Order: sequence, then structure tokens, then C-alpha cells
Amino acid sequence: MMLELQSAKNYLLAQCPQFPKILITLGSGLGSLLSELELEKEISFSDIPYFKRATVSGHHGKLVVGKLGNKRVACLQGRLHLYEGYSIQEVVFPFRVMASCGVNSFLLTNASGGVHSDMKPGELLVIRDHLNLMGTNPLIGKNEDALGPRFPDMTQVYDRAYVELFLRLAEKRGVKLRQGVYAAVHGPSYETPAEVQMLKTLGADAIGMSTVPEAIALRHMGKKVAAISCITNLAAGIGEGLLDHEEVLSAAKPVQQTFAQLVKEFVNAIE
Repeated sequence: MMLELQSAKNYLLAQCPQFPKILITLGSGLGSLLSELELEKEISFSDIPYFKRATVSGHHGKLVVGKLGNKRVACLQGRLHLYEGYSIQEVVFPFRVMASCGVNSFLLTNASGGVHSDMKPGELLVIRDHLNLMGTNPLIGKNEDALGPRFPDMTQVYDRAYVELFLRLAEKRGVKLRQGVYAAVHGPSYETPAEVQMLKTLGADAIGMSTVPEAIALRHMGKKVAAISCITNLAAGIGEGLLDHEEVLSAAKPVQQTFAQLVKEFVNAIE
């Protein structure tokens, strides 16, 4: 892995020698943040050595670099998922590359299903902890000591100061922002009502199919992570009707401007 990592890193630093220190991953339906960006460079995943192609609707597979407010940031417009057939090491590879390029702070975003009946599509939730129910872990296999320790601590995967900052910024703007536990499942099928009840009993507040592999890999490397989830639907058995991916994308649209402003303020407030 280290040779592939070095090759991708060398390519990106040749394209962008002053690589930003902040990276934002834009989940399903949350790509409108790019309209706030003063664009410097756009690179397709297919041009970066050893990057795989994003195949899901709403995930464009681009790395975008630019200025958001007063801060330079990199944005991953789309991500890879286990359910696309990629290995978990392939899923986290872009994030390991970004960290190797000098990114210190990572903001991960996603779309998720809410497990509480009082949740509404379009609400935002800042993730304070997670349940890894994907049946795998990006750290399985030989440990690369140059990246991090064999047995990394996971007490604070999501930086507590970042969680508190998001909550303060949301309160200041009058934006309803929940905090809670994100359960990551393999997918691509949505959960059954019985599975949703199980996850709720385990302490989940929202359920999705991403984010946790990246968060674990980044914590392994000692990076700071924050994560925001857009509740795009109520999980099976909690709300009425059937679930559909296009509806998930549509549900994110009304909150995009609020989300973009909140992220912009967050980015400009961190060190």
C-alpha cells in the first residue's frame, strides 16, 4: 500500500504544491457547497494514481481545491463505498492520501436514515460516536507503522472540540442540530424494520453506509475528524412508505444552503 500511497501523493502535490490543511467530503446530495468555493483546481479521481471510480448517483468522483471564505480547502465530491464492490482498504485509500498530503482536519458528511419518530427529513446531526456494524475494519492486515499504531485508541474518533464548535455555530444561527451516534452498515439494501429496531436498541440515532471506515483510518493516522449527517428519511418501520435513493438525494436539497453556511463558518473558525 505504501508505494501506491506515495505515487498518489506525489501526483497530487505536483498538481497542488500548497495542499490545503482541511478536507471536506461531500456525501449524497450535499455537493452544493461547491457553489460557495472560489475554485483553484479540479481533479478527477480517474486521473489520480490508484484512485477508484465512484459509481453511485450523487457522487461525482472529483477532488476540488479552492477557497471557502478565508480558508483554502480540498473537497472530495463523492466517495467510495463497500457496497460498490470495493475493498475497505480501497474505500479509505483517498483519505490516507489526503492525510499524507498534509491535511490535518477532516469534515466527513453523509446522508442517513433517522431512527427517532420525531426526526424530520432535512435535519442535521453532528456525529459524536459511531457503531461499526459493517463486519470489517480498514486496519485489518499488516499494520503500517509509518501511518499509525497497531492498536489505535478509539475513545474520541470525532474531535470533541469540533462537535462543540458545530453545536455553538448552529445555535448562533438558529439551526436545529442534533448530536448522536451513527451506525454504519454494509448496504446496499436498506435495513429491515427489525434491524432498525435492533440498531435503535444498541444506541444508534442515525444509520448509513459510509463514513466510519474513513473515520477509523484517519484516527489511526492521528488526524482530527468531524462528521455531519443529513437526515434524509426515517428508517424502515419508523416512517411511512418505502425507501428510494432518488428521494434521499431530493430530501437533502432544502437543507443544502443551511449546511453550506454552517460548514463555511466551521471551516473558518478552526485553527
